[in-house]
Formats: sequence, structure tokens, C-alpha cells
Amino acid sequence: MNSRPLRFAIAALAVWINLQPLARADEPATVKPAPRTDQGWKDRQEKINARAKQGDVGVIFLGDSITHGWEGNEAQPIWDKYFAPRKAMNAGIGGDRTQHVLWRLEHGNIEGIKPKVAVIMIGTNNSGSDSSEDIAAGITAIVERLRKELPEIKILLLGIFPRGPDADDRLRKTNIGANQIVKELDDGKRVHYLDLSDKFLEADGSLSKEIMPDLLHLSARGYQIWAESIDGKLAELLGEK
Repeated sequence: MNSRPLRFAIAALAVWINLQPLARADEPATVKPAPRTDQGWKDRQEKINARAKQGDVGVIFLGDSITHGWEGNEAQPIWDKYFAPRKAMNAGIGGDRTQHVLWRLEHGNIEGIKPKVAVIMIGTNNSGSDSSEDIAAGITAIVERLRKELPEIKILLLGIFPRGPDADDRLRKTNIGANQIVKELDDGKRVHYLDLSDKFLEADGSLSKEIMPDLLHLSARGYQIWAESIDGKLAELLGEK
């Protein structure tokens, strides 16, 4: 039996394997799409997908509980004034990290829709366990995923909102570090970075409980500041007169 063809095939296979890109052993969890297992999250994911199936979406908001909170009793009227007329869709889920948003983008949140603009504010739930660099990598992966799936979309990337009582807060520092990295994604064309931190903070860097009662989530006044602060840029990106 001639074994030369077999040896040739084995050698060719070895060459092919060696040429394949290797998965990074140190790849952070922040960039690995992952679902959550709690039923509340699953129900919310299904609700968002159902909204996407209805179509007619001009703007999609992607984020965690801070974005989800637009549906609260105090924030809803503000949403109705500033964003509902723009056919905005709320794709925020409380507790989400970057990896969860990545998974949702692959599992229905943008299926069949072509929003003109995506507003992204995500990462604060990663700050307790991930570095600034890894959080920035997760945010970057979300931006890249959106650009791949929706090539015409314009992205309004918001810096992670401040948290904690003052500038010495450890988690706030982590978020600031991530913001310093992702702001470089702004290309002035498809990706536009906007940091609203100064809008929420006092002159000394402290965070008022009138803005964020638990020093993380927004009050009605906080949501009003958010809406007013992005209104002009959103109008620009949407091509409004």
C-alpha cells in the first residue's frame, strides 16, 4: 500500500492548522458574548426582540439599567418628548455587562431593523471586576459588531456615566480609564463620542444624590440632563433640520 498520499495529506493538514489564528488565552470576558440565565433577563430580551420585529426603528439605545430606566414612571415622559418622536427603541437591560450586550446583538436585538443611530452607554457593571482596558475592549467590540451588522448606522457612544460620591471612588476611576480609551473610537463620521460627566457632577467632582439618588442610577432630573445633553447631537446625526 502506497502511504505517500496519506503522509502528504497529514502534512498539508498540519500546515493548515498552523496557519489558523489562535484564540487568545488571555482574551477578557468583556469581549466574549454571553447570555444571562435569570428569567427576568430572558423575559426582557424577548420583549426587546419583539419590539425589533415590529420594525420602524429610527434610534436604538443600548445599555444596562441606566438605559432600561427610561421606562420608569419619572423618565418615561422625558423619553416621550425627546426620543419617541424619533422612533426610538429601548434595548437596555438592568445588570448587563458588555458581554451581555454583545450576545443580545447576535440574538435578535437588531434583527430586521436599520436604525439611523445607536446610542450606547455600557460598562459600569463591569467595573467591579474588570480593568479599564478590558471594559474598553468590550465597548469596542460592541461598536465593531454594530458597524459590521449595520454598515450605515451612526453611533453616538457615550462615556460611562460617573458613579460614587467623589473622584476618589475606585469604580469611578475604572470607568474614567475606560472612557479615556474608547473616546479614540470617535472618527467624526460613523462613531461620535460624547462624555456627559461634567453635566452630572458638581464643580468639586462630587455627585449629588439629586442627580443619582444611589450614586449610580439617575433621578428624573438626571434623565432630563441626559436628554437635553444629547438632543442637539442626535438631531445632527439624524439629519434633522
